[in-house]
Amino acid sequence: MTMEENLLAILGPVAQQPLRFLAGSTPLTIHLEGEDLRRICGVALENDQLFFDQLSCITGLDNGPEAGTLEVIYHLYSIPFNRSLALRVVLPRDNPEVESLAGIWKSANWLEREVFDMYGVRFRGHPDLRRILMPADWEGFPLRKDYQHQEIYHGVTVKY
Repeated sequence: MTMEENLLAILGPVAQQPLRFLAGSTPLTIHLEGEDLRRICGVALENDQLFFDQLSCITGLDNGPEAGTLEVIYHLYSIPFNRSLALRVVLPRDNPEVESLAGIWKSANWLEREVFDMYGVRFRGHPDLRRILMPADWEGFPLRKDYQHQEIYHGVTVKY
């Protein structure tokens, strides 16, 4: 059984929407709907055939104002099975929000804060969602494609 077939057999019944694999992706990537993310991740960790015990990275991606979407990509790794999996969730740009995974993997705490700080994605249920890289009173989200930097911050001219 291939990894894709194994994932479909184990995760497919848990998802409310059909799982979609991105063709030719490395690592293997599943496109999920936001409402399925937490359930899928819980099973990905707890199922002894998968055991994705590490959330290595959370990546934000801005598809631009024209597309009207942001993406959050989760990079999972199974230490005992030495395999990787990516989960991709597309969110509306005007209200990007998805469930926090901090209750599943502790590493999600800081990783979600970084995506929040740079892209403005809100993680429902996060224990401490606040800026981590920028000052608390910074305006905007610096990695969005339409970001306009502040010219003055606390009376100081900001040069780029």
